Amino acid sequence: MTGFLVNIIQVSCKLLWGDLVTIPLPSGGTLGLSLMIFLLIPAGIYYTLRTRFLPIRLFREMLHVLLTKPDGRDAGDLSVGKLSGIQALIVSTATRVGMGNLVGVVAAISAGGAGAVFWMWITAIIGSSTAFIEGTLAQMHKTRDPLYGGFRGGPAYYIHDFFAKKPGRIEALPETSGEEASAARGRRHPVAVLFAVSGLICWCGISQVIGNSVSSAFENAFQIPPLYSTVVLVVIAAVIVLRKHATVRVLDWIVPIMAGVYFFLTVFAIVKNAALLPSVFGQIFSEAFGLRQVAAGGFGAVLMNGVKRGLFSNEAGSGSAPCAAAAADSSHPVKMGMFQAMGVFIDTLVICSCTAMIMLLAPEQAVAGMEGMDLLQAAMAFHFGRFGVLFIAVILWLFSFSTFIGILFYARSNVAYLFGDNWTSQTLYKILGLIMLFVGGLASYHIVWDLGDVGIGLMTIFNIAVMYPQSKEALAALKDYERNMK
Repeated sequence: MTGFLVNIIQVSCKLLWGDLVTIPLPSGGTLGLSLMIFLLIPAGIYYTLRTRFLPIRLFREMLHVLLTKPDGRDAGDLSVGKLSGIQALIVSTATRVGMGNLVGVVAAISAGGAGAVFWMWITAIIGSSTAFIEGTLAQMHKTRDPLYGGFRGGPAYYIHDFFAKKPGRIEALPETSGEEASAARGRRHPVAVLFAVSGLICWCGISQVIGNSVSSAFENAFQIPPLYSTVVLVVIAAVIVLRKHATVRVLDWIVPIMAGVYFFLTVFAIVKNAALLPSVFGQIFSEAFGLRQVAAGGFGAVLMNGVKRGLFSNEAGSGSAPCAAAAADSSHPVKMGMFQAMGVFIDTLVICSCTAMIMLLAPEQAVAGMEGMDLLQAAMAFHFGRFGVLFIAVILWLFSFSTFIGILFYARSNVAYLFGDNWTSQTLYKILGLIMLFVGGLASYHIVWDLGDVGIGLMTIFNIAVMYPQSKEALAALKDYERNMK
């Protein structure tokens, strides 16, 4: 029975993430396209066109929304569980800024060369349009949360409302209780249930990956046995996630600090090697379209590694980040859509680019023959000596820890949709996440990694399928917002 389930998971993972179609190239290479590529790239292009290139056209407004001091409803109120827009962005950034920004970028450059970075940037631009639609829909279909206070929502809720023919709101929610809102929604819809279950499966799998990544990094950098680092990680995580409002308070300070320190350390390395920047950017653009890659049959690797790693890192379309966007109390749903679109930029165009620059500015002989975390640590050692190796271990711990805290915040809304408003189900899922974190820290089980990939793949299918017809609500909200701007 166990072998049968393992086979099902592995086959499903290959179907979702493996090459569904292989296109031969004139140079002799191939271009492999997975089901996720077929779903997410056309969706990103479609929403970029439908929003009239929102990430570029309204980038100044996105910055304005991000940097303007919130007041009134946009300020949030943690005393009653309400989040501000910037807090919702911090929660979603906590989960986006993780392994994908370090190991994912290293893998993309190792397999696809410097040109993969360019395709990661392109993926971020079109992915931000998808993130905008998700975030706006989540705000329009949110409901009040009687357990934590404030609001909850996400794809499970707007998928339910789509099939129940319940339109989203541009105006504020009426002052109804969570129980009344849940009763108004009626019986659960099977597609929304499948999304919610897929999300919980995915986040359990990610918890195991996080535990393994942290224990491995600390063993390599400090020779700390996995058991010790894992116990400390689980205890600290338990203290935070089992308290009612600790999650957002902790992420409020840990995310800006970790992202800021990583960014400024990278800027220091860039300034120190400023003379090499023209050649690095020349390498990125030449290898993205270069005749050498086409002639060598490697263009497919350059393109697809950049695209796949970009999609994995920014999560646009998977339906995770909307769970944070729905929790915010905002004066207009489009503001939350813009926050989420900006989150994709922060993740890929800033943090992922930082990692890429660290590696590309290191001389080839310093990183020759290396891959994965060894490659990144060697590049950091070149720029900063032994400090760089230790820093990567610590920053990976922070990235991974914040991701774990963030995904358990996401899980709140899915658990509530499936099991109703009760502390028992909420606490049991948190304990399950902590167990998976502990198990992952002690050993690596690839089948659990595959299970996480299957979960996020299924989430993407259910989310994207409903977003296409439902996106007209978000587009109508965007028109309303732009009228108000004028």
